[in-house]
Amino acid sequence: MITLELTGRLTPEDRAQRGISDGLLRLSVGLEHAENLMADLEQALNALVQ
Repeated sequence: MITLELTGRLTPEDRAQRGISDGLLRLSVGLEHAENLMADLEQALNALVQ
């Protein structure tokens, strides 16, 4: 995996070659319950469209 810090250093051509688009959403999860993760993600996405 390539971290966000590293992808910021890539040229647009390099990101495209690796399949990293400007609209890519990277989601890192831990041991939380799936229901909690889905609720948190839904809340965050709803905040984006308001």
